[in-house]
Amino acid sequence: MTARMRLTVLSLAILAVSCGASTDHEVPGVICGTRIDPALTRPFVKAADDFHEFNRVERSKAITAPCVLLEGSDPVLELRFAWDDSETDLMYLALDPGTISRITEPRSIDFTYKTIVGTDGAISTTPCKTEGGDYFTLVVQLPQISLMDHTHRKDIEKFMRAYFPATLKTLGCK
Repeated sequence: MTARMRLTVLSLAILAVSCGASTDHEVPGVICGTRIDPALTRPFVKAADDFHEFNRVERSKAITAPCVLLEGSDPVLELRFAWDDSETDLMYLALDPGTISRITEPRSIDFTYKTIVGTDGAISTTPCKTEGGDYFTLVVQLPQISLMDHTHRKDIEKFMRAYFPATLKTLGCK
């Protein structure tokens, strides 16, 4: 093999490794105990190596708790898992002036589960009989998205359409 051929083979090998390297390793494939396609999360995060979770959710106990995906020290995806004895009014939650469930410009979507999507988050609820209650509600907030940024609504909806049903499968609803 000539030096030129070796250089070509080496260049192609480097190119194959760099082009074939997916950025999926940067965005977790499991968020707060639920497997999710990283491509659905990627629109909400910057490329970074320092992803980690702060997770207080204990599915077996079905106690309302937060789970936050952090990029370094910045929260990029905040989830609130909640169980209750009665069905939650999603618009009431979304329009609450507090920070726990507030969603900007919420709109109902046509989906299997009661769901609203806003410019910076979403909320879904469904019957889910567990020790913690008869209904499960998931609040997703994206604090990195500007309240006036309307470009992520479809990405948020896609994320919720995949993440909420996948989460329900992990809960053991009866």
